[in-house]
Amino acid sequence: MKALLLDSIGPVGNLRIGEIPVPEPGNGEIRVKVNTVSLNPVDYKLAGRGHENWTWPHVLGLDVAGVVDAVGAGDDQWSIGDRVFYHGDLSKPGGYAEYAITTAHTTARIPDEVSFKEAAAIPCAGLTAYEAVVRRLNVQPDHIVWMQGGAGGVGGFGIQICANIGATVITTTSARNTELVKSLGATHAIDYTSEDVVARIMEITGGRGVDRVLSAVDVTTSDQGVEVLAFRGGIACVAGLPTFRETTFEGAKSVHQVAYGGAHSSSNRAAQVDLAKMADEMIALVAAKKIDTMITQVIGLDDIPDGLAQLETRHVRGKIVAELS
Repeated sequence: MKALLLDSIGPVGNLRIGEIPVPEPGNGEIRVKVNTVSLNPVDYKLAGRGHENWTWPHVLGLDVAGVVDAVGAGDDQWSIGDRVFYHGDLSKPGGYAEYAITTAHTTARIPDEVSFKEAAAIPCAGLTAYEAVVRRLNVQPDHIVWMQGGAGGVGGFGIQICANIGATVITTTSARNTELVKSLGATHAIDYTSEDVVARIMEITGGRGVDRVLSAVDVTTSDQGVEVLAFRGGIACVAGLPTFRETTFEGAKSVHQVAYGGAHSSSNRAAQVDLAKMADEMIALVAAKKIDTMITQVIGLDDIPDGLAQLETRHVRGKIVAELS
């Protein structure tokens, strides 16, 4: 089968198109004929550091949408021809290929009214935002939320989830993306390139601070997130924890680290099954037109290295997806 291959740890520019054998599903696994994959920052990060379980050449790509092509022993959940999507196990070969293998119990169904492209755009960014907002932070309608990086994948999904709940959303973005983030549901957009973000948030909230923060940028913005948390506020971090000091938890503040894909490597089957459950809940919002998957580019397999290089600049709006079928 045709695949995008990484021969050794290194930059995404080293990826090449090649041929490898079609994989066979094992016990409790399914094989998916890949239709669409989405690109995520974790892909270029993994290319640069590798994983101890990889064999070479390795296939990247965690977010896959396609059709069940073969069913391994021990699975009665899926049938050949089912339309599915999933977030893969980063320790195993991924979806930048014509066929991919995944565990049956971590896979979710694509409703008829949702396209493969929309489904593929959801898992990594969408479910990270969903777990943070719904599972960890328990955002409520009366909350004020600072959603960092609102024009990106996690931030954009996070804004929409919070807006659907009824919360007030403050987000940070560059001036060129102000209208975009407001169209997603943000009430206030702060230009982090020209404004004092902490001062503006305290001004907007009348000095009270925010109830919840989704920190999706880096350690510095995590520190700022803790700084603006109100009494009993909570922060969820997906790109670096805040600097822990004696004052970090003053005012009964709480911090959560979100790395939901780690369920694959855990022995916690309930957490693994919850990957599919969250995917079901999230794609239902897409099917109901309450969430836009924010696809801004549709490319081909050959163009994935250039797409990942764009992501490395950290200035990509929305989601890039690649159609393989």
